[in-house]
Amino acid sequence: MRIHSPSLHELHAFAAAARHGSFSKAAEQLCVTQGAISRALRKLEEELGQTLFVRQARGAELTTAGREYLAQIEPALQSLEAAALAQRAPLAPTRLRLSVAPTLASQWLIPRLPDWQARHPQIALALVPYQREEDFGAAEVDAWLRPAEAHWPNGIVADYIVGRAIVPICRPQDIAAEPPLREPADLLARPLLFHTHYPDHWRAWLAAVGVEPERLDTLAASADFEQVAMLVQGVLAGLGVAVVQRCLIDDELASGRIVIPFARPVEVGGGYMLCTRRAAQSSRALRQLREWLLEQGAAAD
Repeated sequence: MRIHSPSLHELHAFAAAARHGSFSKAAEQLCVTQGAISRALRKLEEELGQTLFVRQARGAELTTAGREYLAQIEPALQSLEAAALAQRAPLAPTRLRLSVAPTLASQWLIPRLPDWQARHPQIALALVPYQREEDFGAAEVDAWLRPAEAHWPNGIVADYIVGRAIVPICRPQDIAAEPPLREPADLLARPLLFHTHYPDHWRAWLAAVGVEPERLDTLAASADFEQVAMLVQGVLAGLGVAVVQRCLIDDELASGRIVIPFARPVEVGGGYMLCTRRAAQSSRALRQLREWLLEQGAAAD
């Protein structure tokens, strides 16, 4: 039996161009060139003996014949797509092994993982043990989310995700305590809690908000802690005030247990970086993880 229907390539090109009113947008949707769309439609019109589009400077408009043809074929194309999806074997689940700095994992990443699971149900994230001194040679790790370093080993690609914005924190009752906190320099009258690995954060924040340089020469730690979670606990215990990364205190702010006395975030160097092997850049799962983390980080900073 002779087949009279056009090819699926031509029909999909026609339907996409009709939906968008544009050959170029149809080409983008179908991941082909605009020339391929034009050739497919020209061939379709020749086969049907009908003009389906009126070409215009800013797009293409269906003729009466084109509108009638679209109404006839579109249900069939949708049925074919539905049948293909119904019969297609499900994608094999993918497992990405991610090493994450502990505080970032508990305070920032894990609360966002339901969104990741909803978007990418076929890609399971497994959080593997974090190593402060990492040589990136572990074959059992696919990616690392860790503090920035001055230099990365050859073969490692690092993308900034979140964590450069720092803010001061205290308990709500600390704002009115004597002497009250009316301006940033008043924080210098309180015990200052420092992060062991980022001792310059207090100086950086105070200088950025205009505290006189001579007053910064007397900065001294009342106590210091190795993790932001410990700093927060120190503030809650009434040991003093601290400067921390804004992205790591969502829960405490939401509960009202701590407050930001001066809402003037300051960006410092560093932050948390997503590190992947250059050789693994073709991994679709890793690309999706990178895009998702960049989106989440942009919304948090």
